[in-house]
This record gives sequence, C-alpha cells and structure tokens, in this order.
Amino acid sequence: MKKMLLALSLSGALLGGSVAWAEEAATATAPTSDVAVLETAETSPIETTNATEVAAVAEVSTPEAAESEAVLDTGDTAWILVSTALVLLMTIPGLALFYGGMVRKKNVLNTMAYSFVAAAIVSIVWVIIGYSLAFGEGNAFIGSLDKVMLAGIGTEALSGSIPEILFVIFQMTFAIITVAIISGSIAERMKFGAFVAFIAIWVVVVYAPITHWVWGGGWLGNDGALDFAGGTVVHINSGVAGLVAAYMLGKRMGLGRESMAPHNLTLTVLGASLLWVGWFGFNGGSALGANGAAGYALVVTQVAAAAAAIAWLVAEKLVRGKGSVLGAASGAVAGLVVITPAAGFVTVGGALAMGLIGGVVCFWGITALKRALKADDSLDAFGLHGVGGIVGAILTAFFASEFIMGDAAPSNLMSQLWVQVEGVLATIAYSAVLTFIILKVIDLTIGIRVAAEDERMGLDLSQHGERVE
Repeated sequence: MKKMLLALSLSGALLGGSVAWAEEAATATAPTSDVAVLETAETSPIETTNATEVAAVAEVSTPEAAESEAVLDTGDTAWILVSTALVLLMTIPGLALFYGGMVRKKNVLNTMAYSFVAAAIVSIVWVIIGYSLAFGEGNAFIGSLDKVMLAGIGTEALSGSIPEILFVIFQMTFAIITVAIISGSIAERMKFGAFVAFIAIWVVVVYAPITHWVWGGGWLGNDGALDFAGGTVVHINSGVAGLVAAYMLGKRMGLGRESMAPHNLTLTVLGASLLWVGWFGFNGGSALGANGAAGYALVVTQVAAAAAAIAWLVAEKLVRGKGSVLGAASGAVAGLVVITPAAGFVTVGGALAMGLIGGVVCFWGITALKRALKADDSLDAFGLHGVGGIVGAILTAFFASEFIMGDAAPSNLMSQLWVQVEGVLATIAYSAVLTFIILKVIDLTIGIRVAAEDERMGLDLSQHGERVE
C-alpha cells in the first residue's frame, strides 16, 4: 500500500513540470574481490612471485569480467522484426476496423481515425521521451531522462540478443495500441483535438511510469509481479482509463431511445481476425527471442482465444437465445486479453481454463457489470480489456506452472496472488486518478465533448468534413 501511495504521488511531479526523483531502490556498490593470503612457514621468492600473479589474475577475474558480453542473435532479431510488424497490424488496421464497424455510419471515419492518429502521435512522443521514462534506469517508480531522443542508442547497442533500437520500436507498438484501446470507450462523442491532446500527455504521464514499474526495473517487477505481455501495462491500464473517460464525457445523445446498432459488422469481424493474428506478435514477441518460449506462447494464445470464443457463444446462447457473430469476435478478443499476462508462464491446460473463464467473465463484464456501472463505455473497452486484464492478471498466479517456468515459478501461491492483486490495484488507482486529472485540465481549456449539434450531425462531418456514402 505504501508503494501504491508513493506511485500516486509521482503524478504531481509529472504534471507539475518537474520531477522529484525518488532515491534509487538499490545502490550499486563498486565491485570488490577478496584475495585469500596463504601463509607458509617459508616463502621463496619464486613462490611469492607466483602468489602475486595468481592474486592479480583472481582480481581481474571478477564475476563482472567473467560474464560473457551480449551477442547479437540474428534469429531473435528476425523474429522481433516480424513481431513488431504484427503488433502494429493490431492497431492499424486491426483495432481501427474492429471499432469502426461497431459505431454508427456517421461516426466510422472518426472512430478509425482515433487508432490511426494514435500510431502517429505515440510514435513521436515515444522516441522523444516515452521510451526513456519507461526503460531508462531511473528508480523504482520512473525511468531516467538519459535516453531522451534515443540518446546513446546506436546500431550496435544491444538489449539482450537483439538491437536496442529494435526493442524501442517493438515497445512503441505496445504503447500505440494501449492508447488506441481507450478510444473504444469515448467513441461517437469526444472532440478529435481533445483526444489528440489527451493521448500525447497520457502516454508520458500514465503509460510510461506503469511500464517502468513492471518491465523497466520498477517496483512491481522487483516484487515479482508476473506480466508477460501486458495484462496490467496495456489492458487494465487502457480499460480503466477508458472507463474514467466515459464517465467524464457522459452518455451519448439518445442512448436507450435511439438505435446504436453497429453499422457494419463485416468490418468488425475482419478487425477481430487481424487482432487475433497480430496477437501472435504481441505475446510470442514478448519472449524477445526465436525460441521455445515464443512457440509455447503462440500455442497458449491460440488455445485461450478459441476457448473464450466458444465460452462466450455458449453464455450468449443461454442468456439471449442466440450466439452472435459479434459475440464470437468479442469472445476471441476476451481470451486474447486474458492470456496476455500469462502467455509465457502457463501450460496448454492452464490456457484452456483461462480462456473458458475469461470468455464468461468478460461477457458478464459487457452486460450485467456495464449496466451496474451506468457508464456509456461505447465499444466495451473496459468490459473486454479492463475486466479481461484483471481476470488474466489474477489467474496467472493460479496457473503459473513450474513445467514452463522451471525454478522461476512462484513457490507460494498466496504470496504470488497478493503480488498480482497489488499490481492490479496499483494500476487501477494510478491510471484512474491521472486520467481524470488530464481530462479535467483539457476540459477546462479546450473542452472534451463535441457540441450537441455536432454529435447529431456525426463526427465524420463535424470533426473531419468527410463522410462515408
């Protein structure tokens, strides 16, 4: 709890324009070597010389010197190159089509533009400062500014067995889809300019710090939180931000009185299919190598998506009398979200169970829970990504397997469960509070919701001067 409060206090520093850096979580000490001095009754000059040479060699042969240098692996590099393209494919065109098909015809271009502009804005912000704050050494809560504008990252710099510059763009694609997911909650009523301003700030103030907590050497990763490919960093983070944004924007005009039916489910199914394929790069690429871990991540990703699609269809059939095509697509996405934090840690059996559970729980999330929350989460970003991310993060503690993880597997279920819950709660709290503050500031300056007449006209015309015939 203390760490969660410290993390929240970071928001004031980031928004205030100056960073009050916390002290380093661990202070590096200068390498030392112990030289054993052997005393003998008589020591000849030759023996003395030999002993001195041995001591010198021992001093040079420190663990740091003996450690082999990182070496570029062309196979790993090739796989991450492909994975990077696959993850970008998830946003443009995957998520753009998935969301675009679910809105009314008068808002389809605007909705797809959210994903497209996310790719543009986040790419620039990421190389300027986002990557440095997320993966710079820094402290337990935020990275440093040492890699602003990718300073010091040349073509020869490595991150593990791949070029660091490749790691930069691979992680950039994760940041892009995270902010694009949020657009599902605010579709059909947010000013386009306000959305652009929001994501430019949000990726720095919210996404980068949480990424550092989990993957950049921060406190959650050090506590042992398991998040293989982004259950907390991507899905809970974006889902909660979307829910807060939906509350702040208010409900769409005519909701509950007018038809809000999707205008083209063909686009949605196509988008969901591209998301499914792209997720192989999302989860498989997170192994950061062309190896068995990547292969296993692909298998459990496929199994969880398939199981969740089936579970969703069964639940929908029981509740509504028919299993819909939209339900099958949503179920598959739910399974992909749920398996994301666990993809490198669970067996096929665990993935099957997580997919079945995730499909049912996310169906509940976009129906009963959505009604209870009374928020107009337009395209169910919270119901799928927020709820799915929470379920996946928690179930990871139960299904993390020694068969897959070896000695790195959690030794105590309750201890690991608490660490997972701690990560979930910290992400929810930080994302919710900071999202509210950012949107409030934007609302007080340029406003966040379009005028009533613009909303009735449709955002394609009112925001872009275009429409689909």
